[in-house]
Amino acid sequence: MSETATGSSYAAAGVDIEAGDRAVELMKEWVKKTQRPEVLGGLGGFAGLFDASALKRYERPLLASATDGVGTKVDIARQLGVYDTVGHDLVAMVMDDIVVCGAEPLFMTDYICVGKVHPERVAALVKGIAEGCVLAGCALVGGETAEHPGLLGEDDFDVAGAGTGVVEADRLLGADRIRAGDAVVAMASSGLHSNGYSLVRHVLLNQAGMALEAEVADLGRTLGEELLEPTKIYSLDCLALTRTAEVHAFSHITGGGLAANLARVIPEGLHARVDRSTWTPGPVFDLVGRVGTVERAELEKTLNMGVGMIAVVPPQSVDVTLATLADRGVDAWVAGEITERGDRATGAELVGDHA
Repeated sequence: MSETATGSSYAAAGVDIEAGDRAVELMKEWVKKTQRPEVLGGLGGFAGLFDASALKRYERPLLASATDGVGTKVDIARQLGVYDTVGHDLVAMVMDDIVVCGAEPLFMTDYICVGKVHPERVAALVKGIAEGCVLAGCALVGGETAEHPGLLGEDDFDVAGAGTGVVEADRLLGADRIRAGDAVVAMASSGLHSNGYSLVRHVLLNQAGMALEAEVADLGRTLGEELLEPTKIYSLDCLALTRTAEVHAFSHITGGGLAANLARVIPEGLHARVDRSTWTPGPVFDLVGRVGTVERAELEKTLNMGVGMIAVVPPQSVDVTLATLADRGVDAWVAGEITERGDRATGAELVGDHA
């Protein structure tokens, strides 16, 4: 018997087109807040349009692109029913990768996959992404919401995004600019950011059985509030720094931890030495290590340990670097230096003990 004869339909299969349309209407006001003058058209087209003639002011514009997600942090949001914070995380993970090379974030698209479209939830997710785009200085030019009944539970969801930025070729930052004697300036993270949540969830929720709604004295708030703290978006802070100081490189501290990510921008023959005694990681890092009896080496290769972004600058730029970041409300400090590699096997290492 045919599907038509049995009354089968897309809706019967679990896809609600009307709910999707309602979600689009709810998110339009938030997307509009992210618009830059180069953006053409509105939400709902098949493609987002960005006027590339704006790049004519560049001598040799290089486009920088990145894509990322938020990882298993979305499960914390799902359990708590909080949907407007992980969008900040998504923008941070994408645009803070792009700014590392000195590129100005231009625009972003998102992909939201759900088991069932709840229009208000989808709109809250997009609201968070839009707010993050404002903080990063980029436009949200489009996206996709996909409903996958049968593959995801009704409350399950995931988010991903892709972004594009631009940098003048002769202002491209990276390893080739770094010199021995450069200072390593650390910028504080806002918490766990969006990496290592598989370990964090395993240790705190599965092994220790801690409740997300429980107040944790060491944290000064509930565990859920701590775990959903949005990732710091450094894009505009880093761009401001390139205008006031000489910057040789940035490093976004994400999966793999501080040493591994910093090593990605250290050239052959040089070595980054970071002194742990220059800062104290926030209490959530101690909580994960203590409750899960996680060794320091494992913590440091999984979590950011309190540092979300690194700037490598020449010695004469240290004072203006710290002053610029302080003016912008970014907690920053000199955490180490660049030296000749010698017989060291790695490009970056952590030494000493935390303050």
